[in-house]
Amino acid sequence: MTVQKLSDVEFGMELPAFEPDTSLAAARRFAEAAGYAGGGRFEDHEKARAQGLPGALVPGIMGMGLLTRMIHEWAPSGRITSIDTVFRAPVLADHEHELEAVVTDIDADRCEITLDLSIRNKQQESRVFGTATVVLPKS
Repeated sequence: MTVQKLSDVEFGMELPAFEPDTSLAAARRFAEAAGYAGGGRFEDHEKARAQGLPGALVPGIMGMGLLTRMIHEWAPSGRITSIDTVFRAPVLADHEHELEAVVTDIDADRCEITLDLSIRNKQQESRVFGTATVVLPKS
């Protein structure tokens, strides 16, 4: 389900759950495109473990991009004016994750909504949480 305008949104509304590609190949491609490649932490599980990590990571900015994608798929006419995240634990490549969001505030005067965001692994452990502000057309 997508929303096009502010009146389509209700307090407590949950965005459709989104299961992104957090494979090692996707993390590697992103790291290479962003200029983060070369150290192993995003490209190779063994090299990441040698650095004291539990395995190769999904780059944090990639997670923020995936959250942004989820929001834009839900509200294609929306404009994200801010997104802020807190990284509680690593998002590991080759592990399944689910992105979730819920509407926690609606400011009708400013045509803004606030979303609480999260990235959880399949064990329902919160890896990343945050908020986003989205402006939608009034009508």
